[in-house]
This record gives sequence, structure tokens and C-alpha cells, in this order.
Amino acid sequence: MQLVDGSIKEITAEKIFINTGCRTAIPKVEGIDTIDYLTSTTILDIEEVPKHLLILGGSYIGLEFGQMFRRFGSKVTILDTSAHLLPKEDDDIAAEMRKILEDEDITIYTDAKAELIKKTSQLSVRAFINKEVKFLQCYHVLVAAGRIPNTDDLDLKVAGIKTDDRGYIQVNDKLETSVKGIYALGDVKGGPAFTHISYNDHLVVVKNLLHKGKETTKNRQVPYCMFTDPQLGRVGITEQEAKEKGLKVKVATLPMAYVARAIETGDTRGMMKAVVDAKSGKILGVAILGTEGGEVMTIMQMAMAGGITHMKLREFIFAHPLYAESINNLFMALDKS
Repeated sequence: MQLVDGSIKEITAEKIFINTGCRTAIPKVEGIDTIDYLTSTTILDIEEVPKHLLILGGSYIGLEFGQMFRRFGSKVTILDTSAHLLPKEDDDIAAEMRKILEDEDITIYTDAKAELIKKTSQLSVRAFINKEVKFLQCYHVLVAAGRIPNTDDLDLKVAGIKTDDRGYIQVNDKLETSVKGIYALGDVKGGPAFTHISYNDHLVVVKNLLHKGKETTKNRQVPYCMFTDPQLGRVGITEQEAKEKGLKVKVATLPMAYVARAIETGDTRGMMKAVVDAKSGKILGVAILGTEGGEVMTIMQMAMAGGITHMKLREFIFAHPLYAESINNLFMALDKS
């Protein structure tokens, strides 16, 4: 390895663990290198509320910061290249999330791509939106269009460590790379980039190497929560993924306007959704967009891990009047299908 002073030092070990993470991917937009754009890291250091914040990217980071700064008082515009926000979510969930944000006066353009940024008294952005050219004015730009792995300076080819075409380290289900004794953990290996998944990665390695375990990443659950207000909690497959896999499923949906606790607290934004196996009744995926959506999702995650069917949950006794009680109502909707 090369040290700060330019000298080279060789380090050897029986086991090597690579956990260098990812960084913000900077899109190829003409002029972006001439401005002081913000990332999910640097935006935390600003000492002023932007008058107008333009966000490149309509996924989790972009939406969380977009809503936050709108509530701070910024005008917020979001550009996303996908046909709808949150491209990994089902259309109905994404549409509901968009409605929530637009109700807070956040301007959202989908099927949109910034092409040119010029620095004047403001920032002038030329973008293609639905194949039409539009010119937008803003004061700050937040780049939230994805992440790339920190592997480009590691010279992994020298060690024979294989990466994919995006630079992510390839590992097996025990997190070992193509070189025996070298492991990759966390975001640098690709896949779901969440803190809790990185933590689970370390458990897999610790149990296998120190306790002779047989832990694997194969088929592990990947829950996550987007911390907008309201939250979006998700685990398992979406309805669209089920269709692509040719699975026979039933889909239960319930607007939060029909959830007693949501009515009592005065916040009925959002919806609940579950994808269940049509034959076994086991839950395959859940999306909860609503107040404490992450907590309700976690209850469903545990039911999925335990193989509890939607029929059982439909009649399960939950304390009244918790948000969890709405799980009964969600699966009652399948009685009509």
C-alpha cells in the first residue's frame, strides 16, 4: 500500500477484509464540475437554507433531503430519470409518495435528465423533461443519483480480485471474494446498501470464521425504511417483481384513511400493501407508507420469517388502537378478491 508520504509498505495477513464503502456517483452533466454541487455528505455542512434546491435523483436520499429542506423553507425541485419516483417500488406506492410530496409544494419531474449547468448569478440548468427542453433556475444542486464503490484506487486486479462492470467486488454467499482468504463486506460488494445489511455481513463472517458456523447471505431478508414523513417501510418482493417471476399471488391494499389509528392521530396519508402467495397464503412482500410505517413493516417481516400466513394475521389479536391493528383490516381486503 502507498502511504501519504509516497512510500510503499507491504502488509500481510491470514485474512483480509475489504469494507471501503461507496461514494456519490456524479452524473455526466456538462458544467457540473464548475459548480459547488452538494452530496448527501456535504449538504450536512451547509450553514444556510438554500433558496432553491435542485435535486438530481428521485430515490431515497433525494426524497428524504428534498422534504427536509422544503420544510426548512427552501423551494425544492426534483429531477428523476425514471418514469416514476422510487423506481424499485410499485407504481401505486410511488404515486402515493409523489402525491404526499407535491402536497408540500415540492416540484417533481420524472423522465427528466439534466444536460447542462451554467453558473451565473444563479445556476441555470437545461434539462430534457418528457423529451422537451426546459430551463430551470436554482441556487444549489444536490446530487442524489446513485452510488459507486470505492474500489478504483485499490488495484484489485493485481491481487486477482474480481469485480463487476461497475467496480463492485464479487463475493460468494459467505462474502469471500475470488481470492481465498479475502472477504468484502458492506456497500463495496454491491447489493442492498444499508447499514443494517453491513452489520449482518459482519455477523456472517464472525460466525463462520470464529465459531465454525454455516451462515450465508442467501435468501436473507432485506428490510429498509425511507425516513420521509410519513415513512416508507419495505421488505420482500414487490407486486411487479412477483409478476416478472411468474408467481401466482394475491395483493392486499389498504389506504391509511381506513386505519383507525391514522384517523385518530389526524394523519391519513399513505397506504399499506402486501403481496401473498395465492396457494400457501404466506407473505412475500410488504410496503407500508404511513406514520410509523417502518415499525408496522417490521411486524410483517417477523411474520414472514416465521411463515405466518395472511389468514392467521387476519384474525391475530393486536392491541387496540395500535397501527398494528390495521394488519387485520389489510388482509380482510383479500376476502373480497
